[in-house]
Amino acid sequence: MKLRLKILLLAAVPLLAAMAAITVAVYLQGLKLAQMEKQVVETAWLGSKESELRHYVSLAYSAVAPLQEAGDDPATRQRALDLLAQMEFGRDGYFFVYDLQGKNLMHPRQPDLVGRELWDLRDTQDQPVIQNLLAAARRGGQQGEAVHYLWERPSTHQNEEKLGYVVVLERWGWMLGTGIYLDDVNQALQRIDAAAQANIRDMFAWVAGIAAVCILGVAACGLALNISDHRQSDAKLRLMARQLVRTQEDERARLSRELHDGISQVLVSIKLSLEAARERLRQALGAEPRALAHIDAPLGGALDRLNNAVGEVRRISHNLRPTLLDDLGLPAALEHLGREFSQPSQHGVTPLAVRLHTDGHPVKLPDAYATALFRVTQEALTNVLRHAGATRAEMVLTYGARDLTLSIADDGHGFDHAEVQQDPRRGIGLRNMRERMAALSGTLVLHSGVQGTLLKAWLPLPAAGALSPTHDA
Repeated sequence: MKLRLKILLLAAVPLLAAMAAITVAVYLQGLKLAQMEKQVVETAWLGSKESELRHYVSLAYSAVAPLQEAGDDPATRQRALDLLAQMEFGRDGYFFVYDLQGKNLMHPRQPDLVGRELWDLRDTQDQPVIQNLLAAARRGGQQGEAVHYLWERPSTHQNEEKLGYVVVLERWGWMLGTGIYLDDVNQALQRIDAAAQANIRDMFAWVAGIAAVCILGVAACGLALNISDHRQSDAKLRLMARQLVRTQEDERARLSRELHDGISQVLVSIKLSLEAARERLRQALGAEPRALAHIDAPLGGALDRLNNAVGEVRRISHNLRPTLLDDLGLPAALEHLGREFSQPSQHGVTPLAVRLHTDGHPVKLPDAYATALFRVTQEALTNVLRHAGATRAEMVLTYGARDLTLSIADDGHGFDHAEVQQDPRRGIGLRNMRERMAALSGTLVLHSGVQGTLLKAWLPLPAAGALSPTHDA
């Protein structure tokens, strides 16, 4: 695993862990708060319902109180029961009356229960309904008490939870009560649960969004750092490449001077000495032609070979560092290079017809720029001569306002550029040319086909202050 990826994971994993811990904590706290809110709402709602029922029962008790005072005969009791049966509130609000032994005396919505002993009546949860109501009434007395129980809803005939409120009429031995169904309370609590779940989902969405943004931020920072490191590395590599090229060119210049000023001078001196020796021998043996011919032939051959050696040394010295490049500029050096490739004796193969065309206003380039383009041209023409089977090559040197372009086109048979790039034993010259251009922030593009090969080298020119006009072209 790369170091940058390790650093990214080191930053992202603790962040994700922290976000997960925060999410769990917020989730648990949200559940707790939702439960507390539900309990508060339930308590408040049940309190208000209980207060409402107490008020209804108090009104019913007040309605039958005068009848209790009037007498205890069956007719009076029946009038009280009829009066309570007529008292209703809401859709399912009514009053019921039981005696203290569990016998139903009045039920306006379920008249079939009237007169039945319901002491042993149990609900769907096996709870004694009437017994619990009577126990609550006895505990509350005339003040009454609230009680929860299950009872069949008349409008739906379904057993539902109900909140009842019952009081005892001591004089007649009755239990008077009423109740309301808690479906609206349960619905309100369900809405609270749904809202809490929605809030929790929204919280998860926010946390996920924040985590995604944070991860993207970390990734972006890592990417920016990676790009910055790559740029710095590329800059350092380009600087090293320029330094390496400069070192190579300095060494080439030194070797060129050594060859020109050292070996070349020695060879010229030897040549002059041999010519002087041959002249003396001619003068000494002038009267003996046969002896003169016997000595002059080998000396002439030696001088010819020595002339070739001097020429070869000068050619090598020029290739190492062309003096035209320093003295007359890039266009003149390229023209001279083209003439050299047009001479068959230099390479022993069919020469190239090389032509140079210059566009724009030539300027004196820094040594690094001129040398890079000269070496690219030298390498390109060498490849054309050796491998392309071409007969001519066109060079176009274009000076722009801010850049410089060199195009070299030939009429050879071309080559497979992708195959050459994949083979590590081939394409060294192309890689060297690209590295020279890249070291100066330039580019080298190559297109090859059956009609020939086109090479374009592009370099951005330095600031205007670093350049000066020239008319050497």
